[in-house]
Amino acid sequence: MNKKPILLVTLLFVILTAACGFSIRLPFTAEDTPAPPVAQGLGETLSPLNNDSPESMLPLPPVAALPDLADFDLFERDNLLPILYDRVSPGVVSILVSNDMGGNTGSGFVFDQEGHIVTNFHVVDGATAIEIDFPFGLKTRGEVIGVDSDSDLAVIKVDVPSEVLVPLPMGDSDQMRVGQTVVAIGNPFRLSGTMTIGIISAKGRTLESLRQADGGNFFTAGDIIQTDAAINPGNSGGPLLNLRGEVIGVNRAIRTVGATAMGDPVNSGIGFAISGNIVRRVVPVLIAEGEYDYPFLGITSREMLTLDMIEELGLPLHYGAYVIGVTPGGPADRAGVIAGNQPTSFPGLLGGGDLIVAIDGHPVMSFGEMLSYLINHKSPGDQVVLTILRSGEEKEVTITLGLRP
Repeated sequence: MNKKPILLVTLLFVILTAACGFSIRLPFTAEDTPAPPVAQGLGETLSPLNNDSPESMLPLPPVAALPDLADFDLFERDNLLPILYDRVSPGVVSILVSNDMGGNTGSGFVFDQEGHIVTNFHVVDGATAIEIDFPFGLKTRGEVIGVDSDSDLAVIKVDVPSEVLVPLPMGDSDQMRVGQTVVAIGNPFRLSGTMTIGIISAKGRTLESLRQADGGNFFTAGDIIQTDAAINPGNSGGPLLNLRGEVIGVNRAIRTVGATAMGDPVNSGIGFAISGNIVRRVVPVLIAEGEYDYPFLGITSREMLTLDMIEELGLPLHYGAYVIGVTPGGPADRAGVIAGNQPTSFPGLLGGGDLIVAIDGHPVMSFGEMLSYLINHKSPGDQVVLTILRSGEEKEVTITLGLRP
């Protein structure tokens, strides 16, 4: 009996799991305190630096892509990872930030030949000075020219010769599937050029935005990719890549439940990245205008309802986005969308609200799925048609989207 296939599969399993070690993160801000499992940012603190040292996805500069993984057998795939690293790492930078708290580090990548660097907003928030270190030894100062606290993206401009810049190609994150291999390259703990490997664990997740609404709550960031690739403090803003060497995400945060003896939260193998398609949509506008406007529906939903909740609410379906809140005077309120208003046995959960089951004819399985559609395909002023179930009756509601206040 030929045992070669078994050996090949075993080898691939070892390759894919070898990088799944422990990792940690530090919080977005000094005010963060230990709490139940929540998504946290990946900033890393350090001592102060010496200061003497458009509305749609726009086309990106063409960069030669790596060969398709399907063209490789299992042994050649092992060699693909070093090839990918050699091709991509020249476009990944380390970011050192001075601020009033002392400073922090992060990662970023070259977006175009004009010297635009993409990173996280939380990496550069409050920066008084920014140093960009390229992997071949060049160090230069950078200037923040655009930020988006909703998606946690920022653009830094550097003034260096164009011939030293290696822009990374952007991939289509919508085409990525759960289970596909991804690679993270960044600057964890100031260890520049660190590469780790994992898979896409899930798509369409949501996280809290970094922008606070008037009522004190935070807006929701959608279309988040979940991965088990090891990311640590300092990885923030670095690229998450497919095996073609294309950026399909920007590493943002991890979910954690514990801490090390030094008090640093421990990575539990659940990391989050901003989807590449959001980057493709937002970054060109940040470069041109310095900020990006998100569509506003004015609906609050709950990401998961248990079977007991569904039964008590009397919902006819086990999927969709149940409306638990409507912003007074907002787009959904003006269109007549109804939030729950009847007491239930579950604290904070009111019955009688609408259940959104489709948007513009696209089925809605969850609130996160609806939010991903809005962020990737709609702008303020556009109209959407929600299909809702109200008291067992299906209705269509047309809403003109507003601007996030």
